[in-house]
Amino acid sequence: MDVMILTIVFIIYIFALVLVGYYAYKKTNSSEDFMIAGKDTHPFIMAMSYGATFISTAAIVGFGGVAGQYGMSVLWLAFLNIIIGIFIAFVFLGKRTRRMGHALGSLTFPEFLGKRFDSKFIHYASGLIIFCAMPLYAAVVLIGAARFLESSLLIDFSIALLILSIIITFYVLFGGIRGVMYTDALQGTIMVIAMVFLLVFVYWLLGGVDTANTALSGMVNLYPAEATATGGTGWTSFPTFGTPFWWSLVSSTLIGVGIGVLAQPSLIVRFMTVKS
Repeated sequence: MDVMILTIVFIIYIFALVLVGYYAYKKTNSSEDFMIAGKDTHPFIMAMSYGATFISTAAIVGFGGVAGQYGMSVLWLAFLNIIIGIFIAFVFLGKRTRRMGHALGSLTFPEFLGKRFDSKFIHYASGLIIFCAMPLYAAVVLIGAARFLESSLLIDFSIALLILSIIITFYVLFGGIRGVMYTDALQGTIMVIAMVFLLVFVYWLLGGVDTANTALSGMVNLYPAEATATGGTGWTSFPTFGTPFWWSLVSSTLIGVGIGVLAQPSLIVRFMTVKS
């Protein structure tokens, strides 16, 4: 019964994506519309698209395991994302990127860099890097989503991957970045509602924030011995400074993801699409 309900929900979700993709297709009439959404995207759409793109498959596949490994230390990543990935990105990087991109008449991020620094080399080199790296990134996202469908709907991984690839190809090919951002906004809205519900429901189920966190601290005897041996101190405390566990958390997760968000071309180009 649970699988049947999930299947129905998934079909409705796919149908919604197709409708949104078709709507984006009808609004795409030029190369500027296709590449940067005509520079008239509503700020809410852009913001939700930015958030959904940044969180991506990691929200349902990757960071559950990361949180299980590092515990509440991962909350520092949320802090860095708010300060760097949102505040600094939008207030300092976003405004200037949008203004400069519009002034230069750029349609892509490599074109923006090339015109900004008056360098064909930077233009082509950045384009080549994105051309080589982004398919790998997209492949990881698709694999993660397909694995999620495989386990939740009990369907073959290859079939799940094929379904997702067809749907995404449809709204990207015909709707351009409008299709991407509109579907992102839909998915981002669903993610926000689901995460708020999950947070409130879990803490309510466990008797409140203090009770739940105290209980988690009391489970230190279940904490993996391998983590303790390398510097881990529990699920509700930060690892010992300078230990391998500490370095792994800080370098790959906190700094790598929290600060690395500023270098993602798929996010930066969204600043060039917004109307104000």
